[in-house]
Amino acid sequence: MTPKNSDRFIVAYNRIDKSLVKLTGMPNHFSFSRRIDKAKEKNALIRHYEEELREFGSLRNAIIHNRTGLNYAIAEPHDVIVEMIEMIEKKLSNPMTVKDLFSRKVHTLQAKESLATGLKMVREKKFNQIPIYQKGRFIGLITANGIMNWLADQKHEDISREIPTLYDVYNHEKRKNTYRFVKSTLSVYEAEEFFKKSILRGNRLEALLITEHGGKDEKLIGIITPLDLLKLD
Repeated sequence: MTPKNSDRFIVAYNRIDKSLVKLTGMPNHFSFSRRIDKAKEKNALIRHYEEELREFGSLRNAIIHNRTGLNYAIAEPHDVIVEMIEMIEKKLSNPMTVKDLFSRKVHTLQAKESLATGLKMVREKKFNQIPIYQKGRFIGLITANGIMNWLADQKHEDISREIPTLYDVYNHEKRKNTYRFVKSTLSVYEAEEFFKKSILRGNRLEALLITEHGGKDEKLIGIITPLDLLKLD
């Protein structure tokens, strides 16, 4: 027998409620709404779906408190509502991390390598940011803006005579703190918030650099740009 939408909704709701209890440590007598208030302080996914979760709380009350029989619910949620609450429950139970989605081989270059080498990588790999290193130490990101700034500061005869290194170009980056190292277990919603908050602060991030524990001296295992997050559902 196919379960009714109201039954599927309540099952997903109860699972979310248990997850909120685990997140907050709040006793059972606290309301679903109060648990959302507490959980959103710690969990980016709860913040992301706060409005929907509060609406689910109201719908749950309508289903439970207005039930007039064992097999009759006065409110039967639409399919789209049931699918949404089940989707949120799944994401909350099995949070997607940046390592899950963005772990990949990261192409880096040495600061002493030439701009020509960097431009070749940009052309072949379609990159907008290039992490550069010097003697195993992370230096920073070469960006399209940095390359344009370098070009703007050169005289025509200097461009044809000199072969600049990537470090030369990096010195023309107007904003050098345009990246942040993050740990591999960071949720994708927390990653999204980093980019949003950087814009609000007026210091837009170009990339999040993923290492196992978030340390800059660790091996890069992934990179996230704002464009990457726009491709997510």
